[in-house]
Amino acid sequence: MTTPWGELELSRFPEDPHDRLRAWDASDAYLLRHLAQERIPLSGTVVVLGDRWGALVTALAEHRPTQITDSFLSQEATRANLARAGVAPGAVRLLTTQDPPPERVDVLLVRVPKSLALLEDQLLRLAPAVHADTVVVGTGMVKEIHTSTLRLFERILGPTRTSLAEQKARLIFCAPDPTLERGTNPWPYGYTLPEGLGAVSGAAVVNHAGVFCADRLDIGTRFFLQHLPAGRGGRRVVDLGCGNGVVGTAMALADPDAEVLFVDESFQAVASAEATYKANGVPGHAEFRVGDGLAGVAAGSADLVLNNPPFHSHQALTDTTAWRMFTGARRVLRPGGELWVIGNRHLGYHMKLRRLFGNSQLVAGDAKFVVLRAVKK
Repeated sequence: MTTPWGELELSRFPEDPHDRLRAWDASDAYLLRHLAQERIPLSGTVVVLGDRWGALVTALAEHRPTQITDSFLSQEATRANLARAGVAPGAVRLLTTQDPPPERVDVLLVRVPKSLALLEDQLLRLAPAVHADTVVVGTGMVKEIHTSTLRLFERILGPTRTSLAEQKARLIFCAPDPTLERGTNPWPYGYTLPEGLGAVSGAAVVNHAGVFCADRLDIGTRFFLQHLPAGRGGRRVVDLGCGNGVVGTAMALADPDAEVLFVDESFQAVASAEATYKANGVPGHAEFRVGDGLAGVAAGSADLVLNNPPFHSHQALTDTTAWRMFTGARRVLRPGGELWVIGNRHLGYHMKLRRLFGNSQLVAGDAKFVVLRAVKK
């Protein structure tokens, strides 16, 4: 990546020599060009929100910026890219969306996230640290910036306008108004599950901003909850890609002797899963882990893995994440252990499971979804 601060060699995480997707896009380059061309002072506290793979903070490392991200994978990519660029450890402060934000922000750079709710939550958390002289610049591809995006900036921070598009990317300029009445942060958001969902009927669900379907139960999860395996007692269960944790919590409510591991690469998701689990007073044992799938989980340590894999990485459609989840599940399962997967019917997960496990059984299906079961031999 060519930047006003030099050439950078960047990669996504985990690194894959067959992955043709870049670790930056035109919106990252546009923002960096703007900072250099306008000679934006970067001597104060620089905060970069939503830097997807660390391109922005790696380019700006000499200014000792703070990165705030919801993604474990993005954070790991940032560490690797900083090291590759020869940046000294500690030069860039790495925070998650669950950490307390800096007390003062002089320059706020925002890579617009896919989730409008996450943007709302994070702007509300950062607003007290923003002052009248704070430089606020957002960036994103044209397809990612909507009228609702601009209204959020305007409602929470102050008057907002956009730039002309360059290479299908656009900038957002906001003039902070510290006197704005922003109201209270609506996140996290909670609701109660309807009846007809087995052990989890009537259970409380807690969602932090940015978690998939944070304001309601999505139809895929609802279908999965109606067809979960019956508890056999004393099992170690993994809710892989746990989201708000409702699936793992359902297993714990049905089998209080089960040990449940909740895993997701989203800090917001794992915080939601822990809140959901605790809100229902589950008497069993649970562990909550933010990480790269099942990396770091001992081989042969699980009896059951439950998985609703994503089929996108940021804006890119891909089955790479699902395949890595399936291979990780096979590694951590004991012989005879089972992987249960829900997915859209058209994704053809049964073929991947047969290739990997040597078997795949259809547990349930409807016009849109299938629940599949694979057994480790």
